[in-house]
Amino acid sequence: MKTLAIVISYNFMPWIDRCLPSLLQGTQPTDILVIDNDSKDETVAHVREHYPQVRLIRNNRNLGFGAANNIGMQTALDEGYDGVLLINQDAWLAPDALQQLVEVSLQHPEYGIISPKHLTGDGRKMDPGFASYIENGGSFINAALWYLPTSVIRKVGMFAPLFYHYGEDKDYVNRIHYYGYQIGYVPTALGYHDRAERPFNRSLFLRTERVYHLSEYANINYSFTKAFAMGVLAPVKKAFQALAKGQWSNYAAFISISFQLMMQTPQVLHSRNHTKKYNVQLSHSGAASAKDVNINLAESRQNRT
Repeated sequence: MKTLAIVISYNFMPWIDRCLPSLLQGTQPTDILVIDNDSKDETVAHVREHYPQVRLIRNNRNLGFGAANNIGMQTALDEGYDGVLLINQDAWLAPDALQQLVEVSLQHPEYGIISPKHLTGDGRKMDPGFASYIENGGSFINAALWYLPTSVIRKVGMFAPLFYHYGEDKDYVNRIHYYGYQIGYVPTALGYHDRAERPFNRSLFLRTERVYHLSEYANINYSFTKAFAMGVLAPVKKAFQALAKGQWSNYAAFISISFQLMMQTPQVLHSRNHTKKYNVQLSHSGAASAKDVNINLAESRQNRT
């Protein structure tokens, strides 16, 4: 199996000497492509000096998570790779983790995305976000550590340009379900995600709400009528619920979210149509702008309507 590990970097130095060696020293050989989103630290120089076997693409601006990963996925398609590993810069793998992901993928092609078990950076417990996904049935696993066969990418497509940073992976999982694939994780394959616990303040709450409703609006498992209700009308309902409680600032914020998403309707329609009939002959410019079971997988729930 010819695999390509894709790392999107931005000020990568705190994790670089854990992430890259975990890939280079793994039992599954893999090529590595670092796509740097205009880091302001020593990332680029450090990769060039200490990891000459790693391919590096340096962007002159921050393209965001999805568009940068699209460059890597397009490279994998163009160069005949069998699978890609998307791995966050603040993540790393146990030595045999990628080998296990590849083997399970070959045995179970019905799984479009396969992930290791996500642990915290110190390895003492499951990553909180990953734990919540599994508790909710495993229908979503974030893209910090994803293995995808390139055959899946050719069918499902790449990340939608509609999402700049956050929401790309939720949208992609929705599309994985639309095309009849499942997502799963391998509990014996271990990955580590050293993300900081962020205080859940009002700003983060509202951003999360906006991204959630945008992903609902773009969800191609829904009819457009249902998508409009889930994406644009649902924040209006939340606004009036806030108003009933005297929460004027939340009322205004939810009205604003609804209005913003309404204004994005042309882009949402384009994204929905494009991801329903994806053509892999994507130009490079478009790509750049753009419960455990015996097999040790968490089966996802299909979210179809």
